Amino acid sequence: MAPHEQHRPHGHLELKFGVITASDSRNAANDESGRLVRELLERAGHRVVAYEVLPDTPELIAAAVRATLMRSDGVILSGGTGIAPRDSTIEAVRPLLDKELDGFGELFRMLSYQEIGTAAMLSRAIAGVSGGKIVAALPGSPNACRLAMEKLIIPELGHLAHLLGLGGA
Repeated sequence: MAPHEQHRPHGHLELKFGVITASDSRNAANDESGRLVRELLERAGHRVVAYEVLPDTPELIAAAVRATLMRSDGVILSGGTGIAPRDSTIEAVRPLLDKELDGFGELFRMLSYQEIGTAAMLSRAIAGVSGGKIVAALPGSPNACRLAMEKLIIPELGHLAHLLGLGGA
């Protein structure tokens, strides 16, 4: 087994996550992306300890991320990663990151390109580490969230947890 694969098993590892949806048009009742992210985390054996839908406002997003990280191992955000005037998740999250995982955005856009073509370049999805915790900001599309969670985030959570010393890893 390759060294990077040794930390991938995460069935025994239960991480605590917060899920935040940044949207001016969604609420808890119609937030399909937030529901999907929560389901995929729980199906992978992790626990969702916080969930919130809030307006796409940088100050509110940053405050919610900071508060969520205080009681979790990480936070997954959906929405507000595009280029529309109100899309401000990246501006709120990037200053909170101690280390950005550049490869996450690059791989996400590459995989997205295979599904949606050149529109993939409009995504500013990012991931990184804030205070030793996992942070990822995904587009608001359910298909984009599924792609990021199933192909990138969930397969690497065990490895990330090991490297960061999270969840007893």
